[in-house]
Amino acid sequence: MSDSTIENDMRRVRAVHGLRSVKPDPDFEIGLSTHLRVQYTQERLLELYDRFCHGAADFDSLMRRVIWRACARKFGDSVTIGSGVGFKHVETFEIGNGAFIGAHSYIQGRFDGTCSIGDHVWIGPQSYFDARQLVLEDYVGWGPGAKVLGSSHTGCPSDLPIIQTDLEIKPVRIEAWSDIGTNAVILPGVTVGKGSVVGAGAVVTHDVLPFSVVAGVPARFLHWREGYESQNSDEK
Repeated sequence: MSDSTIENDMRRVRAVHGLRSVKPDPDFEIGLSTHLRVQYTQERLLELYDRFCHGAADFDSLMRRVIWRACARKFGDSVTIGSGVGFKHVETFEIGNGAFIGAHSYIQGRFDGTCSIGDHVWIGPQSYFDARQLVLEDYVGWGPGAKVLGSSHTGCPSDLPIIQTDLEIKPVRIEAWSDIGTNAVILPGVTVGKGSVVGAGAVVTHDVLPFSVVAGVPARFLHWREGYESQNSDEK
């Protein structure tokens, strides 16, 4: 197939998730969440979640939302939680309006941490979040299989197995409008700047400048996004 044929086959279609309006969840759904929160312990709610975790029916999806809302610190309207989504310490989660969490993703919080997922965030299937201190701001796109590592062992002293050494937790922040490519990895302590693009498979070890494009292992600055001019073009 020639290059010209490939170019002719390219299509541009209107975005879907990022333009979707948020509809308030029905009163009965919110009421059911309130009832479950009052009547059941967290442990019992997690057992109940297992019954609806993997189902594809509308009722399964509804019950996933109901249980998350009953457990989470904050939970918005029009949230989608895909089948097989797992989590730890959902009581530390703050989920914004219109958030989408793709099938078989896993969000690992911590009892004394915060996981904040903003409005209209889209998370692709099979993603992983070490979400002990994590913020995804509004309108973040998260490619399938991409990962966050928010903590690591010190490795000191060297006469101990590494997994016995202290854990260092470093906040990770993905600022609004950013797009994280498929299978990218964000390492502890990194801030990905507003409106930036992280390429597929990139390993991000340092902060990413707003409206920049980075890629590679380790990720490096490639160029500014089209139409954006940095006030300091030497800043990379």
